[in-house]
Amino acid sequence: MPDDSIHVSKSFPVSRILPGPAHLRTYPAHDLVAWQPQGVLDDSLLDEIGEWLCDIEKAWSPSRRFVDFSRLTEVAVRTSHVFEFARKRAEQFPEGVTPVKSALFSEDWIGFGIACMYEGLMKETAMIDARAFRDREKAAVWLGVPAEVLKLEDAPAPPH
Repeated sequence: MPDDSIHVSKSFPVSRILPGPAHLRTYPAHDLVAWQPQGVLDDSLLDEIGEWLCDIEKAWSPSRRFVDFSRLTEVAVRTSHVFEFARKRAEQFPEGVTPVKSALFSEDWIGFGIACMYEGLMKETAMIDARAFRDREKAAVWLGVPAEVLKLEDAPAPPH
């Protein structure tokens, strides 16, 4: 009888935990960083995201990013803060780095609205291509990764 365990482990996405905000992981085989914030999306959490992105972009800049808002319990970010965050992201993105694709996913209308606002604000930047999605499979196609990866259901390995 053939051993299917090797086949199963190769087909399942493999991620690693990244230092930074909780629920942050990388899928090195797909040049993807994925984050699934939990709790309340407020001004301070948005600032934490921005600080982390600036830090990681100095050391390594994955060309694909996926933010999954499905675990948020509340959205309490001020609209003006989203504008400020987008402006800072455009200014702080390092020169000489490959442009990135950032997919923001939310089934919830409020989270999706924030994602759409960010997408619109980033339209003028050549370096950050942000898109809002309500469908994970469409986000996967746009990012060029298997849909299974964006489920974020694998057990990530510890950071090395």
